Amino acid sequence: MPLIDLGRGGGGRRGLAAAPAKPRLVMIIADPGRESTAAMEWALSHAIVEGDDVLLLHVNMPHPHHNGGVGPSRSSSGGSTGGSPIAAADAGDFMEAMRSSCKARFPRARVHGERVEPATEGREAKAQTILAESQRRGVELLVIGHHRRVSSFLGLRSGSGSSRGHDSTAEFLIEHSRCLCVSVQKKGQNAGYLLNTKTHKNFWLLA
Repeated sequence: MPLIDLGRGGGGRRGLAAAPAKPRLVMIIADPGRESTAAMEWALSHAIVEGDDVLLLHVNMPHPHHNGGVGPSRSSSGGSTGGSPIAAADAGDFMEAMRSSCKARFPRARVHGERVEPATEGREAKAQTILAESQRRGVELLVIGHHRRVSSFLGLRSGSGSSRGHDSTAEFLIEHSRCLCVSVQKKGQNAGYLLNTKTHKNFWLLA
């Protein structure tokens, strides 16, 4: 299978004299969990180059309670940080921790973080909000951490026969984004990454 074409910037260091006048905008979905940390680490190592602009976007989704109410947004990683200092940061610090990591890797890059409220309600509210923001801002590369639910590790399947461990937000964005969307799942500390795009499914990239 051919490598994922990341467009200008990532994977395209050729032709420095013909560098585009307008910086490429890379959006990384930021959440206080290890999935977002893995997505950022992959982007910094394999996709982002000097001259790119980086936007860390967090959607302030309310957290549902058992009584049907909602509470403050919190990580969907269930509190498991996998030893990452970024994933271990509390909700008030994780955005700055991610921004600092990006600046440490690319000191001259313009890196900024932004929190937005969901633009709609319903099951796909987060995905639709990210999609609208990426289109409004002219994002060229969208990177999101892939969340796998416990059921997928146990091999459980829904009544339709499909695995219930999929990440509906990532899948929605891969399917509907005008720009290239890459979902990233880290496979162990040194085992590499599992990537998904519209044209590449379960693409294994060694660390």
